[in-house]
Amino acid sequence: MAIIPLTRGGPEDGGNFEYPWSGEYLQAHLLSDIGKKRKQNEDSCILCAPEDKKLQQERGLLFAVADGMGGVSGGEFASRLALQSIVEHYYGAPPGNIPERLRQAVIVANRRIFEEAENHPEYHGMGTTVSLLLVNGDSAYLAQVGDSRVYLWRSGRNPLSQLTEDHSIVAEQVRNGYLSEEEAQNHSLKNLITRAVGTREAIKVDLFSLKLQAGDSLLICSDGLSNMVRDDEIAAALKNKNLQAAARLLVGRALEAGGTDNITVALVRVTKQPPKMKLDEGATPVPVSTRSFIARLKRFFG
Repeated sequence: MAIIPLTRGGPEDGGNFEYPWSGEYLQAHLLSDIGKKRKQNEDSCILCAPEDKKLQQERGLLFAVADGMGGVSGGEFASRLALQSIVEHYYGAPPGNIPERLRQAVIVANRRIFEEAENHPEYHGMGTTVSLLLVNGDSAYLAQVGDSRVYLWRSGRNPLSQLTEDHSIVAEQVRNGYLSEEEAQNHSLKNLITRAVGTREAIKVDLFSLKLQAGDSLLICSDGLSNMVRDDEIAAALKNKNLQAAARLLVGRALEAGGTDNITVALVRVTKQPPKMKLDEGATPVPVSTRSFIARLKRFFG
């Protein structure tokens, strides 16, 4: 089993959490806020950063956000257990194809949460979203289940791209052309997701990949942010040179808009050109452009 590298995550007590981190070519800032309406924070976030260069080249650096569901105790437990299980399996498994190891790590997390819910009535029905970023040099991989999101800010005419696809009824309606994005924003069913970690015995994991470059900023967030903060406000915040200020500005915007849910962000910035690494097969390449990934999907299926 591999040694689990430096890992920081939270919150531990259902409250707020903040953690800054800097590496050789990456900088990160994790921030989670309970919001204004909830009594407990059911979100979780984590980073896993090998300090050993050889281990980092083999395994990469992992950042993730999970949004739990299933009541005060179940949601918090599910999101935390999911991220802990993913880290333990991914860094503990033998070296190999990165997308496949990420897929298996989410499958292991799904099984653990499902079994806990089956064996403990107080956890019945619990589950969680998972949005995960694995950075290995200039190669990045995303694993996605649910409606938390990963955005990329890269300088250009329209620099903000949503890289992941929401697994929700309303998002499917938008992709199929039955709803506009404006109609979806205020739809009564927008929080009803179609896929979650731990709610069923089997799980399907979306896997994406892309090449990074110096200056890129990636935002992993729960829907407590994306439902409350417009894309132009997200883009404006990610322009901030100070990553802590950017994270606090994003969460502040969500609180100003009502803070109706827990709000969690994991910001990752490429501070200098990362080392070149081969992109492993098994994930769908994301062709980053001035159009959002979701807009391209809509145009393709249209």
